[in-house]
Amino acid sequence: MAAASEKSTLPVHGAACLPSVVVDSYNLEIEDDEGFLGDKASRSAFGDTLSAIRKKLREIGDDPFEGVAVGSELNKKKLDAILATGSIEAAGIVQSAFESYAQQLSKVIKRFLKHKDWKETECIAIGGGFRASRVGELAIGRTAVLLKSDGIAVDLEPIDHDPDEGGLVGAAHLLPAWMLKGHDSILAVDVGGTNIRAGVVELRLGKARDLSQAQVLKSHLWRHGDEKVSRSDTVAELGDMLQSLLKTAGKGKLNLAPVIGIGCPGVIEADGSIARGAQNLPGNWEGDRFNFPAAVQEAVPHILDHDTMIVMHNDAVVQGLSHLPRAQDRRHWAILTIGTGLGNARFSNRSASSAKAA
Repeated sequence: MAAASEKSTLPVHGAACLPSVVVDSYNLEIEDDEGFLGDKASRSAFGDTLSAIRKKLREIGDDPFEGVAVGSELNKKKLDAILATGSIEAAGIVQSAFESYAQQLSKVIKRFLKHKDWKETECIAIGGGFRASRVGELAIGRTAVLLKSDGIAVDLEPIDHDPDEGGLVGAAHLLPAWMLKGHDSILAVDVGGTNIRAGVVELRLGKARDLSQAQVLKSHLWRHGDEKVSRSDTVAELGDMLQSLLKTAGKGKLNLAPVIGIGCPGVIEADGSIARGAQNLPGNWEGDRFNFPAAVQEAVPHILDHDTMIVMHNDAVVQGLSHLPRAQDRRHWAILTIGTGLGNARFSNRSASSAKAA
């Protein structure tokens, strides 16, 4: 039965039906009177909350963050250090900020759960850069408690992989097992509004056929958000990153599958064009006049002795797929990626659905 299911699933850009899951929804845009709901639970929303608390304290001459202007960025490492070893006043401010943020995130999640595409969601994995900090983990934990206190029976859990690696590892789940057979690794790309990461993902199928042991062997990071670059510059830089990784794989005598899996913001059409949602990328990526997979294929036409195949999906979908081995006992589950914005996707496991139907 499993083999027949896999044979019917061929890689298609932005596919709703993937080898192990059905993508019920992604890039869902829910609005209220104040705008897009996701903006209230982004990483910058936490920063705005922290700044608002500090501003009130400064009005009475009491701000324990010496030398740090209100509104300036306190990065994840600094915030984690404040919680661990900072003054009790400073730690109290950070705790107040993530309490307020957790209240807001719980409201956002409730709205998602009311959407028809998110009905019966059992678990929500949390990814994105905010998750990769102790402050982020505490905010997730507090949100989980708030939801259950309100009678919302959904589990919240940080994705297993570091978000930087999850966006690469998840690309392997875009491909059916029979296409990976005989190969030990693939190239993967995670495109974000600030960074682009490319890496070699070791599949480790001999240790776990469900890709639960897959890991990133080598990766390159480019912060395009720090530079004024064009769309063509971006493609050229990514091409150089991938060619460098090909050389690394060759030196390591890795048997790369002739495919590059890509996670990219936006609504991905079957032809590889991006319908909408790519406004944070350098240049104009939206519409049928630009095809990112085709541009990458032109930059990397061959892998070993084979023509390169590209398969691309939304970045939240791909990061969510990295959590799939842990979510295999769920029927319906979801991913929220907390970063520049709030990425989202909802999945139904194909095996779980088939088992229930039988």
